[in-house]
Amino acid sequence: MSPPTPDDSVPQGRLDTTTLRTLGRRAATHPLVTAWSFEPTSASPRSLEITLDADAYPVDVDSVRLEVHWFDTDDYYVHYIETRDTEYYQCRWDRHPKTDAPRSHFHPPPDAGTAVESPLGTDALDVLFTILDWVRERVETLHAA
Repeated sequence: MSPPTPDDSVPQGRLDTTTLRTLGRRAATHPLVTAWSFEPTSASPRSLEITLDADAYPVDVDSVRLEVHWFDTDDYYVHYIETRDTEYYQCRWDRHPKTDAPRSHFHPPPDAGTAVESPLGTDALDVLFTILDWVRERVETLHAA
C-alpha cells in the first residue's frame, strides 16, 4: 500500500527551486531533521524530501519524511508520511485552488482525509517551521501514549 498522492486540483505555477533549496537548508537546522534532498535529483527536481529522525519516534516507526512541493505562485503542498511496516500515518498541508475546500487547507491524519481549513499562509519559512513544530508535538504525543 502506497501513500495517496495529492488531489487532482494541483497547485499552479512552476516549481520554485530557490525556495525549496532554502527550505532544505533551513530544515537541516531542526533537531528532528536528518537530511534533505531533491527527488528525483537536484538537476531535475520534482520535490524536496526532508528526512526526519525515525530514532526519535517509538521503535515501531520505520521511517518519517516530509515531501515538499513549492511553486512560484506560493501554492504548495507538504506531505507528512510516517511508515510502519506497510502502514502509513499521513497528513498534508496544501495551498491551491480547490472547489470544495478553502485555498489553504489541511488533510488530517491518519490518512490525509477530507480537507479542512488551514491557518498556514504563504511565507515558506513560517509554513516549514510551523509544520516542524507539529512534527515535534507528534513525537511527544507518541512517547506519552
